[in-house]
Amino acid sequence: MRAAQITRLDGPGAVEVNEIAAPTPGRGQLLIDVAAAGVTFPEVLLSRGLYQLKPELPFVPGSEVAGLVAEAPAGSGYAVGDRVAAFPGFGGFAEQVAVDPAFVFPLPDALTLEQGAALPMNYLTCHFALRTRGQLQAGENVLVHGAAGGIGTAAIQLAKAWGARVIGVVSGPDRVDVAREAGADEVVLADGFLASVKDLTGGRGVDVVVDPVGGDRFTDSLRSLGALGRLLVIGFTAGSIPQVKVNRLLLGNISVMGVGWGAYWMGAGGPGFLRQQWDELVPLMESGAIDPPIGVVRDLDEVGAAIADLEERRASGKILLRLSH
Repeated sequence: MRAAQITRLDGPGAVEVNEIAAPTPGRGQLLIDVAAAGVTFPEVLLSRGLYQLKPELPFVPGSEVAGLVAEAPAGSGYAVGDRVAAFPGFGGFAEQVAVDPAFVFPLPDALTLEQGAALPMNYLTCHFALRTRGQLQAGENVLVHGAAGGIGTAAIQLAKAWGARVIGVVSGPDRVDVAREAGADEVVLADGFLASVKDLTGGRGVDVVVDPVGGDRFTDSLRSLGALGRLLVIGFTAGSIPQVKVNRLLLGNISVMGVGWGAYWMGAGGPGFLRQQWDELVPLMESGAIDPPIGVVRDLDEVGAAIADLEERRASGKILLRLSH
């Protein structure tokens, strides 16, 4: 089968498409014919050897997919031909992938397979961020950085579905429409966002900040929080990891919360936590509240360019690889 492989750690341009052996499902695993795969920030880091997990070279990246079940063991809850999304962690940038049933999710008919591939990483991460860590309540104000990206649009849609008012922050005017179409009530530019937030909230500040960006924005994100506000640290796409002076937390009665979705379900939550999350989101998929904006869709041969699109922050919406036509 055809698959993308990371054979050396020289960045997105070094990812190769090769013919490799199809996977043999392990005990209890499903085999999925992959229709589309989502491109996520860990693939950027993996291509340079900067991710916390360091698989032996060569390996097939790709953490999230959607497609049709090709083989299903008895008792798995799935049958051949079922439409599914899945979170294999690795191996998704290939025509087939073997996945444990705990990481496979039934895809509602309301969504296409391409939309399904855009869901697992971003929407389950944002579910964990807003529900489990942030304890979001209806009527609260939420500030979302990177509001035109995959995490940003997912956070906007979930926060809106749960009754929040959302202010999106984008890096340039060309990204405003993407954030608005995702459901943001207001969209402001990153340059000077603190003043905009204070104006939009009558000086009170927001209750929750969703931050997948980090970098220079962090301090002003803290300043944008109102009393009992929570800043959710999801990632550092800006490249630098900010530091916090804890006296700010004391004086403002605010909190900074780490959002380690993977660390949680690999530990205290257990793998079954993912299916619990998915089942809670299914009604939102069926109602249209979850409608992942698709940005760039590239063929497998363009995998290096797809990862580079994400690394260089060129794309708005979710970046996908198309594995079948």
